[in-house]
Amino acid sequence: MTEYAPLGLIGVLTPQANTTAEPEFTILCPAGVGLLTARLTSEKASMDDRLVDYVLSLEWTLDRFANAPLAAVIFACTGAAYLVDPDRENETLAKIESRRGYRLITAANAVADALRVLGARRVGIISPYGDPLHGRALDYWAKRGLKVAAVHRITSDDQAFHPIYSLSASASETGLEALGSKNLEAVAMLGTGLPTLPTLLRAKGAGVPVISPNLCLMWRALLVLRGEAPSAQNLRPWITGEAWRERFRQRVLSARDEMS
Repeated sequence: MTEYAPLGLIGVLTPQANTTAEPEFTILCPAGVGLLTARLTSEKASMDDRLVDYVLSLEWTLDRFANAPLAAVIFACTGAAYLVDPDRENETLAKIESRRGYRLITAANAVADALRVLGARRVGIISPYGDPLHGRALDYWAKRGLKVAAVHRITSDDQAFHPIYSLSASASETGLEALGSKNLEAVAMLGTGLPTLPTLLRAKGAGVPVISPNLCLMWRALLVLRGEAPSAQNLRPWITGEAWRERFRQRVLSARDEMS
């Protein structure tokens, strides 16, 4: 227990230029829970090479938290998982958790947990990735037993500071509209850097559950703090927005009103 986090501390690992993950976690995180961030860094020029660096330097990055009394750490970088076999990923996480004494939750595993409790196998994907990462993402989710029945790829501005982090929430909303239901059991909007919270709040009419990595990461981390197992019942308030809608209104909509 710490002064400003009586319910527990969650560590956040996010890529160095990600401008979306921490703001969304701040909105999703309830009162009484503290967030501590360590940046995943790499000097490599290409995105794929940086993703590999983030995985290879994971133990070193976790050292930045020192002995802070963390209950869990969330790895807010979905793309890194696509370069690692899922079985090897889980083995590595188990070893790290054994040494560190806290849970380490990756974005990919959090999304997989959500789809599992929803009983969703036939899914739609909204992908912000370029080639070849997009192809690796589809291969990864197929290895996890999912049938990717529909895909919408988001295009980005090549002149922007980053192909994903520079996107607006309208990109995810347009992607959801373009995807449609298509007899899907769920839709996953991928990428922790893709803004999705406004889209998630408007997604009630989508006809199927719509999730994002950041939403799933916060849901899973809070379950660890509470000692609860994942279930469709405790996921539902996150999908509907009941668990975080008011914080979104206070921190985003109210701020926009004041600026206008």
